[in-house]
Amino acid sequence: MSLPASRIYLDWNATAPLRDAARSAMLAAMDVAGNPSSVHAEGRAARGVIERARAQVAAAVGCQRDEVVFTSGATEAAMVLAQRPPGAAVCVDDLAHDALWAHFDLTGADDPQARGHTLAMGVACGETGLLRPVPERVDGRWPFGAVRCDRLLLDATQAVGRVPFAFSWSGAELAVLSAHKLGGPKGVGALILRDGLDIGALALGGGQELGRRSGTENVIGIAGFGAAAEAALRDQEAGAWRRVEKLRNLLEKTLQDAAGDIIFVGRDQPRLPNTSCFAVPGWKGETQVMQLDLAGYAISAGSACSSGKVKESRVLRALGHDGVTAASAIRVSLGPVTTQDEIIGFAEAWTAHYRRWKARAA
Repeated sequence: MSLPASRIYLDWNATAPLRDAARSAMLAAMDVAGNPSSVHAEGRAARGVIERARAQVAAAVGCQRDEVVFTSGATEAAMVLAQRPPGAAVCVDDLAHDALWAHFDLTGADDPQARGHTLAMGVACGETGLLRPVPERVDGRWPFGAVRCDRLLLDATQAVGRVPFAFSWSGAELAVLSAHKLGGPKGVGALILRDGLDIGALALGGGQELGRRSGTENVIGIAGFGAAAEAALRDQEAGAWRRVEKLRNLLEKTLQDAAGDIIFVGRDQPRLPNTSCFAVPGWKGETQVMQLDLAGYAISAGSACSSGKVKESRVLRALGHDGVTAASAIRVSLGPVTTQDEIIGFAEAWTAHYRRWKARAA
């Protein structure tokens, strides 16, 4: 992974920098001329690139190879939530990504006899890093308050490659993920579909991906996805994220020493090893992001998809924080190549701006 020398990138939950292995795989795939649906040698070569990547992604996610359906990303994969019987509900966890919340619909949830409900939730919250326990089934169904759901969809985008996760032992029927969270290219992802579960096509057309998502596959992006997934699994197994967690903890201790009024979200709860979400009530998150950007540090306020919008965090409000705190939160997310010097430098830059803000607010 390479980044500009003048910039320090601390926004890995938004997008991880492209891995060298992914870049190499994509460059090699560019020379594969055939259409993967063609039966001639060139087409079979392109198909081979896809099937190798499918096996790599399956190994990282802990599922069977044939359960991987390639899409343009987790958002498209989550469109499977639109496929439900009339009157069936889509129940969404409070901390879930907007890609799941877009399908929230409690129609039919007041009927205890109704069937076909789906529970959608994230394995890890990208905004706060909080890990979300998968509920236990009750009489073979997933509970959501008084509702009992027949299917569970897990958003695994932030978890895969960072914390132990296997679709096979999650019990879920569906999962979604995106390549760019793993250090793969943007614009490619996957729907993980439990073997034997039938769905309608996410996109109509030529019947690619066994009829589950039509359109000529993004061979180059898929190749990068597979290589990134394999490298991410290797990093996780080697303990790379344990070192990252130590750096995250050092960052939080340094900031706590400098700012007694800082609030760390979920600090005492299970979290992703790389994520710190914190707020100084009254100091707007968007202001901090701009100040640190000018100082050479890339961080975010809120989730990646909403960080350009000036509004308080829906997730923090769901966690019980007031509107002022929710609008003041920022997220720092680290990666395996983040260094201690970068963390110390960020803490010093943030502290300098904090002291100036306190002086103005006095």
